[in-house]
Amino acid sequence: MNYKLNDLPERSVKPREKGLTMVMDKGLSLRQVEDFIEVAGVHTDIVKLGWSTSFVTPNLKEKLALYRSAGIPTYFGGTLFEAFAIRNQFDDYRRVLDDFGMEYAEVSDGSMDIEHDVKCAYINQLAKQVTVISEVGSKDAAKIFAPYKWIALMKAEIEAGSWKVIAEAREGGNVGIYRGTGEVREGLVDEILTQIPEETIIWEAPQKEQQVWFIKLIGTNVNLGNIAPAEVIPLETIRLGLRGDTFDYFLNK
Repeated sequence: MNYKLNDLPERSVKPREKGLTMVMDKGLSLRQVEDFIEVAGVHTDIVKLGWSTSFVTPNLKEKLALYRSAGIPTYFGGTLFEAFAIRNQFDDYRRVLDDFGMEYAEVSDGSMDIEHDVKCAYINQLAKQVTVISEVGSKDAAKIFAPYKWIALMKAEIEAGSWKVIAEAREGGNVGIYRGTGEVREGLVDEILTQIPEETIIWEAPQKEQQVWFIKLIGTNVNLGNIAPAEVIPLETIRLGLRGDTFDYFLNK
C-alpha cells in the first residue's frame, strides 16, 4: 500500500485460498491486458475468459502468456466446456487445455441439461489433469433451485474433485443466487452457508451492491467472482472499508 492506515481489516495475501477476486475478461486486447495487470494485477487472483470468448479471441496464446508472466492464473469459461461436451468432444476439450497450457478448468451445466452424476464424472476426470472450478446454478432465470438442492449439488461436486464451486449469477448478476432485480436471495445464501464452507464458494457478484452485501455477511476475505476489470480497485477499497459503502463497518472490529 502507498501509506499507512490503522484499523483496516486483515486482508489475506496471494496466493490465497480465501478472499479471491475472480475477474472476467470478456475480450480485452493485449494492450488492455498489460494496462490491467499494471493497475489491478496485484489484487487479482484468477481471470476467467468469459463463456466461449477464447474461441474467437485473437492472439489467445499471447494473452494467456501475459497473465502467466504476471502470476495470474486463467481459465476458460464453463460454457466452452459445455460447447465441447454437448458435441461429444470432451477428449478434444482436454487436448485444448493441454495445447494452451491451462492449469485450471471450469465445469458447468448452466446452458445444457446434463445428469449430475455425469457432470461429476467430468469433474473427476478433469481433476486428474487440472485444478477444477465447477459452477452450480442455471443461466435460465426460470430455473430456481431449492436450497437443499444447491447444497447437495455443491457437496457432490466438491467430493468429485472441485477446488472451488461457483454460485451462478451470470455476468449481469440477475439469476441464480439473485432475483431478476439483482437482489440477493438471502435465505438461499444463508442455508448454503450452513452446510458448505464459505472459503469453498466463489460468489459471482458483478454489481457493487452485491459485493458490499457479501463482504458485510462473510467479511473482507469472501471469494467474489465475475468482477469487471475496471472494478477490481474499487472492490479492494470496499474490502478494506475505504469506500462509503463499508467505511465504518470494520472500524474497531
